Amino acid sequence: MLETFRNCNANLEKVQRGLKDYLEEKCAVFARFYFLAADDLLEILSQTKEVKNVRPHLKKVFENMNDMEFQPDTTITAMMSGEKEQIQFMDKIDPRDKKVEDWMVEVEQMMYMSIRMVLKKSIDEYVNGKERCDWILAHPGQCVLNGSQVHWTANLEKACNEEGTKGVKDFYKMISEELLDTVALVRQPL
Repeated sequence: MLETFRNCNANLEKVQRGLKDYLEEKCAVFARFYFLAADDLLEILSQTKEVKNVRPHLKKVFENMNDMEFQPDTTITAMMSGEKEQIQFMDKIDPRDKKVEDWMVEVEQMMYMSIRMVLKKSIDEYVNGKERCDWILAHPGQCVLNGSQVHWTANLEKACNEEGTKGVKDFYKMISEELLDTVALVRQPL
């Protein structure tokens, strides 16, 4: 019995080393896998055929990604946050006949490109004379935060350069009114 037990332990160590090497190989392709527990990573990697089954693990892989929009042909066209904000991808991602780690890399790259596009659009629309409250409701929350910071900095710098202290005081009055409008907006059901 002792010899059988030793053989079983030796085989178990080989399997564990092999599994560790396998998971390390997958993590090398998609670095976000390093932050997952081995059980979660195995669950994700086992979903090569049923890509939609990866959904429960998205929050663990991508911060605040709650879901992805899958088309009937399993292509991925959008991502949704925990707050149900949806960002359309610039291009479809087709996970068929690909390893999970490969199409997840594509999702990550498409996230960067799509967020950059949506953020640029929100910054550009702010300048185009849209009412601030309408602008806030038309864009995802993070784009509103970042776009507001970009325009706050640009407008304050412009006020300082063009009118000095008087410009800053005028800017303060304008931004205070916008802030009160925003407070009234967020008190409504959004």
